[in-house]
Amino acid sequence: MRGREGPPKDSMTRRDLLSMVGKAAGGAAMYHAMSTLGFAAESTYAGPIQLQGAPKGTTVLVLGAGVAGLVAAYELRRAGYRVKVLEYNKRAGGRAWTIRGGDEYTELGGFKQRCEFDKGLYINPGPWRIPYHHYGILDYARRFNVPLEPFVQVNYNAYLHSKHAYGGKPQRYRHVQSDYQGHVAELLGKAVNSHQLDASVTKEDQDKLLESLRAWGALDKEYRYAASSATSDRRGYDVDPGGGLMPAAVPSQPLKGDELLRSGLWKYLADGSEYEYQSAIFQPVGGMDQIAQAIYRQVKDLVQFHAKVTKIDQNNSGVTVTYVDANDATGVPHTVKADWCLCTIPLSILSEIDVTVSQPMLDAIHAVPYEASVKVGLQFKRRFWEQDEQIYGGITYTDLPIAKISYPSTGYGHPGKGVLLGAYIWGPNAYEFTAMTPQARVQEAVRQGATIHPQYLETFETGVSVGWHRVPFTNGCFGLWTEQARRDHYQNLCRIDGRIALAGEHASFIPAWQEGAVLSSLDAIQRMHARITSRA
Repeated sequence: MRGREGPPKDSMTRRDLLSMVGKAAGGAAMYHAMSTLGFAAESTYAGPIQLQGAPKGTTVLVLGAGVAGLVAAYELRRAGYRVKVLEYNKRAGGRAWTIRGGDEYTELGGFKQRCEFDKGLYINPGPWRIPYHHYGILDYARRFNVPLEPFVQVNYNAYLHSKHAYGGKPQRYRHVQSDYQGHVAELLGKAVNSHQLDASVTKEDQDKLLESLRAWGALDKEYRYAASSATSDRRGYDVDPGGGLMPAAVPSQPLKGDELLRSGLWKYLADGSEYEYQSAIFQPVGGMDQIAQAIYRQVKDLVQFHAKVTKIDQNNSGVTVTYVDANDATGVPHTVKADWCLCTIPLSILSEIDVTVSQPMLDAIHAVPYEASVKVGLQFKRRFWEQDEQIYGGITYTDLPIAKISYPSTGYGHPGKGVLLGAYIWGPNAYEFTAMTPQARVQEAVRQGATIHPQYLETFETGVSVGWHRVPFTNGCFGLWTEQARRDHYQNLCRIDGRIALAGEHASFIPAWQEGAVLSSLDAIQRMHARITSRA
C-alpha cells in the first residue's frame, strides 16, 4: 500500500521532500519529518493484549473483516465478548488481498477481470511487504504459524531509468550509486585539500576525513574518482575476474559526474534508506493475504459476507446497523443490534453511510481524502529478468508513468513462468491509467516496461490491474492525512463516540500499512473494554 513515485514535474510530493531531507540532513532528520507528516512511526506493539472482566453476554458488532476487524473480532471473543462481523466482500482481509489464477474481480464501472495466472503465481494489489519493526502484524503471523520469507527492497543489479537520461537506456542501480557516491566524495575531497574547511575542521580531522572519503568513494591517491579496480569492486567490471587462462579483468568506466547529476537518477537512491524499507523486510509465503486468512480461520464462524452496511444508528442502550445483501438485487434491508460497535469501514466508504455520531466525529470522517493508486501484475513465459539480466528480487525505478517494476522475491531460478509487478502508480498518472479499460492498462504497462526490458514483447502472456480508487470496498488506497487535518480531526476520529468506535489504518500514525490497522484496532478495543467494564 506504500511506495509513491512519479509526481508531476511542477509539483513536489511529501516523499520528494522527505528524500531531500534525508540527503541533506541524514536518516534521523528524515524519520522525524516522516513522523510529523504521519508517514512513519515505530510500532508501539508490546505483545498480546489481555482484556479481563468482560461482562457476561455483552455483544460487540464489528463492521469490516479487514486486518483491523479480524484482529478486533479475535481479541474481543478471546476476552469473552459475543461478537459478530459484517463484511461487504465475499472474502476476509480487505486490502490485504492476493490475486491468483481463477480469481475474478469487478471494479466500479462494471469492468470485470478474471486472473489467468498459472498455479502458484500471484500478485498483491495492496500491501506487499512488512518492515521488521512492524511488531504487531509480525506477531500475529508468528502466533498463527504463517511462514515468512525475505522481501528484497533494494537490488543493486536492478535498474534506474529516466526517459531523458542516457538516451533512455536504463542504468544499473550499483552504477548510479557507486558513481554518485564517488563523485560527491571527490568534490568534498577537493574542498578539504584546498583548505576550504580550515575554519570548521582541524588539521587532524581533515586528514581523517580525507582518509574516510577515499574509502567511502573509492577514490585514487589523488582523490579522484576514476576507473580502477577499486571503483569496479563497487559498480562491477566490464570483464569480471575469472580463473585459469580466462581473460583478465577489465575495470568498468564510471558515468560522468555532470551527466549523472543532470540525469536525476540519484533521487531513487534514498529509497532503501527510508526507515520502512531498511532490512529486514518480509512477505508471507504464498501471498500477503496469508496473515489475514490465518486470523480469519480463528473467527470464521463470526463473519457474515456480502453484508453491505447502509446505516449505523445508536442510542443510550445500543447500536443498530442496517445492511443489505450485496448479491441481492432487491435490496431488502436487514438489521442487527449489539451493545457496542467497532467500525473499521474505510472513511471513503463510511462518509457515504448514514451514521449517528457527534458532529466532531462526522466532520473527521469527511475530512480525510483517499489516495489513488494502481498496480499491474504481469505474467511472462519465462523469468527473463533472472535468466538474461541476473536480477533476483528488488525494484527498478523509472520516471515513466509505471514508476516501478518489482521482481518476485520468491521462486528464484525456477525454470517456468513468472509474475512481476509491472507498474505501481500514484497520483495523476493513476487516474490516467484507470481511465483505460483494465486490459488497456495491462497493455500500456507492457509497452512502457518494454523500454526497460525488451523481452516483455516476446514473453508477455497475461496480466491483471487494480486501480484502488475504483475498488468498490475502499474507493481509494489509504487515508491521506494532512498536518492540518490531523490537528483538527484526528482526536475526534479516534475517540469513542457513545457506543461506537472507529479503527483501521486511517485511525493511526502508520497509514497505508497493516501495522497501523493492527495498532488502531487494539487501541480502540482496549479503550472500549475499559469503558464497558467501568459501567458494569
